[in-house]
Amino acid sequence: MPFHRSSLLVASVALAICVAVVGLALPAEATPQARITVYAAASLTDVLPKIDGTPRYSFGGSNTLAAQIEHGAPADVFASANTTLPSRLHAKGLCSKPVVFTRNTLVIVAPRANPARIRSMRDLARPGTKVVIAGPGVPVGDYTLEALKHAKLSQAVLSNVVSRETDVREVLAKVALGEADAGLVYSTDAKTVSGRVTVIGLPARAQPTVRYGICVVEASGDEPEARAFVARVLSKAGQGKLMAAGFLPRVKPTPAKK
Repeated sequence: MPFHRSSLLVASVALAICVAVVGLALPAEATPQARITVYAAASLTDVLPKIDGTPRYSFGGSNTLAAQIEHGAPADVFASANTTLPSRLHAKGLCSKPVVFTRNTLVIVAPRANPARIRSMRDLARPGTKVVIAGPGVPVGDYTLEALKHAKLSQAVLSNVVSRETDVREVLAKVALGEADAGLVYSTDAKTVSGRVTVIGLPARAQPTVRYGICVVEASGDEPEARAFVARVLSKAGQGKLMAAGFLPRVKPTPAKK
């Protein structure tokens, strides 16, 4: 019996030492790699994680995200729904020179049942029509004002605006829930709730040029990985996922010569 107890004691001590050694080794092996943080326009909510699911994402109005970066928010990459905001950050030395990584178009959305019978851009100007748009400074809001100006409908439509939202997804939600007769959003956002809204295109003369810009934030804690993320977005695979989601090629194709 003494021998048996002694053997058990030795075995227990040996096992404890093994567990301790393994335990010491595990943290180094199990520690996940640090992830970068990507600040991105709300309209990219569904597609960017399909291109790269490893970063931390913060989606919202591009103007709000840019302001947060200016105030020192810990972002590594900024993907904006326009080129103006990242260019402004670049001018202040806060991010790399932005590059265009995709394009989009603006559309009108109405609730699926379309009770106000919105059929064209001019219908937004009818008295009593409830229109929701994004606020000033939000890229989709600025594109909306540009479209209305091109169509010479600014005064009439803006007098029907009942709400100005902080990003494109909020505009879309208000319309999908029937809280407005119509709103202006990106075509890619309209696709995400295609069963809940009716989509009306804009006339060519009113369609603004919608270009998205991306840059690496100068204060990034992992610049190599931030640049690698941008490269993935610009890659053939990344561009393919953007186009599958309805976005347009980053560069407008040149018409073939006849």
